[in-house]
Amino acid sequence: MKPIGYWLNRTDKALTHHMNDMLAGFGLTRIAWQVLNVVQDAPDVHDTEVRSVLAANADPATLTEVIDAVLADGWAARPAPDRLTLTPDGRRRLAEVAVRVDAFRELSMTGISLDEYHTAVRVLERMSLNLEGPTSDGR
Repeated sequence: MKPIGYWLNRTDKALTHHMNDMLAGFGLTRIAWQVLNVVQDAPDVHDTEVRSVLAANADPATLTEVIDAVLADGWAARPAPDRLTLTPDGRRRLAEVAVRVDAFRELSMTGISLDEYHTAVRVLERMSLNLEGPTSDGR
């Protein structure tokens, strides 16, 4: 059996590759879609919050480039300096993207029960927390 690191890397590459291919028709990448979801979930979100939420997904320079791109492409606008909100057209287009993303998720979950998925996520979360710093019991 291959170690977990192998499968984590392979899965992330496969997710990114397939999502980028699927999202290309909308002029998006996986990380741009993630930025738009943060903006959708927190209208008038500050740029620093977007960078904080997605820090594990991309470096600061990439996130800045992606934020600039979603602004330039009309997905988002600035209601105030350093704040982001979806434009009406961005909301409409993101709803269209959601249909494709749902189909992508269904494909990626083929043969995997919801319980198995939740178990995998919980295990990966615990592993990350174990490695990112000391626990409350002083380890």
